[in-house]
Order: sequence, then structure tokens, then C-alpha cells
Amino acid sequence: MNKEDLVKAIASKTQLTKENANKAFDALIQTITQSLKNGESVALAGFGSFKVTKRAERQGRNPRTGAAITIAAATVPSFTAAKALKDAVKS
Repeated sequence: MNKEDLVKAIASKTQLTKENANKAFDALIQTITQSLKNGESVALAGFGSFKVTKRAERQGRNPRTGAAITIAAATVPSFTAAKALKDAVKS
């Protein structure tokens, strides 16, 4: 499922126009992104939580040459699925 499919599904389930559903979806993504950028976590009950984690500098290898390289420290987003979501996906 891509963004267009997701917007269509939101529009049909909420009886919004596709344009308004797209605006709502974009606003959701922008709000989550801005919260993570500010160092805040976002918890959605029954779905999961988004948070920012810090990844330390580490050593790696260039797969082509085998030479050791230093991989810089980074701040990355992470997602943890809620138990309800995990249970819903189980088959």
C-alpha cells in the first residue's frame, strides 16, 4: 500500500474528500516529524510509538575493499509496535 492507496482508504472510511484526507494525512506526518525533530516521542495507543534514538559511532568495513571505516554517530527515528498491532498482524 502506498500513500495514494492509504489516502483513498482514509477518504472512504471517513467520508472525507480525497483532497481533505490527503491534507489530514500530510498534517499527521508533518506533526510526527516535527515532534521527533524536537526530541519528543509520539505514542499512538493501540498502534505504537515513534521515538528518536542515538546511534553511537562505530567501526565498519567497506564491502568492496574490506578496509576499516568509521561510521559516524547518528540520531535516527525508531518505531515500536504496540501489543494490539502485533496481535492484529499475527496469523
